[in-house]
Amino acid sequence: MLDGDLLKSYFAVLSTPGAWRFLVPAFAARLPYAMLQLGVLLLVQWSTGSYGVAGVAAAAAAVAAALAGPQSGRLADRHGQAKVLFPQVGLHAAALGTLLVLASAHAPAPALVVVAALAGATVPQIGSMVRARWAHLLGGSGRLDVAFALESITDELTFTLAPVLLVAISTGFSPVWALLLALIMIVIGTLLFALVGKGAPEPMPVRVRAQRGVFRLRGVAVLAGAFVAIGTVFGSLQVGITSYTAALGQAGTAGSIYATFSGASFVGGILYGVVRWRAGAPIRLVAGVGLLSAATAVLMFATSIPMLYGGAALAGFVIAPAVITGYTLVETLVPSEVRTEAFTWLTGAIGLGIATGAAVAGQLVDRFGEALAFLVPPITTGLAAALVLIFLRTLRPAVQHSQPRELAPAA
Repeated sequence: MLDGDLLKSYFAVLSTPGAWRFLVPAFAARLPYAMLQLGVLLLVQWSTGSYGVAGVAAAAAAVAAALAGPQSGRLADRHGQAKVLFPQVGLHAAALGTLLVLASAHAPAPALVVVAALAGATVPQIGSMVRARWAHLLGGSGRLDVAFALESITDELTFTLAPVLLVAISTGFSPVWALLLALIMIVIGTLLFALVGKGAPEPMPVRVRAQRGVFRLRGVAVLAGAFVAIGTVFGSLQVGITSYTAALGQAGTAGSIYATFSGASFVGGILYGVVRWRAGAPIRLVAGVGLLSAATAVLMFATSIPMLYGGAALAGFVIAPAVITGYTLVETLVPSEVRTEAFTWLTGAIGLGIATGAAVAGQLVDRFGEALAFLVPPITTGLAAALVLIFLRTLRPAVQHSQPRELAPAA
């Protein structure tokens, strides 16, 4: 049932003292993050004339961000967010600036791909750091689900606005100007965010006895696997909706269909955050990912534009609750010493899933037809639901984390 008035629940979180001081610059920094992969795709295609090279460069940026993100999260946990963000945003500005110069000079494809990967590897992980601040401020208060729902809504908003802004500037001027704006926004937003200390967890040096660190802790790998599958939904639907609407002779509807997906996710996230759930988070995750598999399967049977709208809305409505539940779970599974790193594993997993889903769906479209792109999400999320169900016990905290100084891997 609904836990009180919907708006009051969100206002209660947003009225947390000092929250707006870090939320506003964080939004300015997160919007360019949502522009990076598509921006690299448009920029490299504009520079080289090749969609193949552009796809490789965009994938390189996404994979590099997914792999490097947890390392910056680990440094933030150990040394503090500001000490990581100041040099990181400098490196990102240098990498992205170099990419713009090389693309403008029509440099060779290998150079563009390498520098695109560097830009992805150095992108500041603002979203994970905001979640770490909410967990630090609201942990144990009962309002953390609402805060994470708010973050999911913010993610949807940025990933809805970013393509519109990016495409508008790219077509009106050039992809160089679009990514230059993104560069300015991410530098200013990140610096202002780093300067606001409110909510930032204190640095907590910790030694993890597992060779692979936080990824070996109880439940983290299972959640990361589920989030890769969730990411494939975003990536494959981008390809599927774009190619299928073009095949139906209505390519112009692709943007509004994907906006319907994002809007439904926005609504699903809002409602999920204010429900008092009787089932535990692990059970909710199994149900959420399983429902996502069923919802995305509907798109396999879409034969018209209205059916695409309906299937996209259904899938969008289910996906945000699954994401929120995953972030809520990881916060209960890991100690505060490694919380930011754990969040970045999940964020990176989604990015990796987006790249994988887009690549696999693209191959299926090229080889077998447009409708086959919609085969990817029900399979990946179905497998993820089975994975979560098999390892369900690892998603329940074995012990309460007070202030442990040394962490052991899961048994």
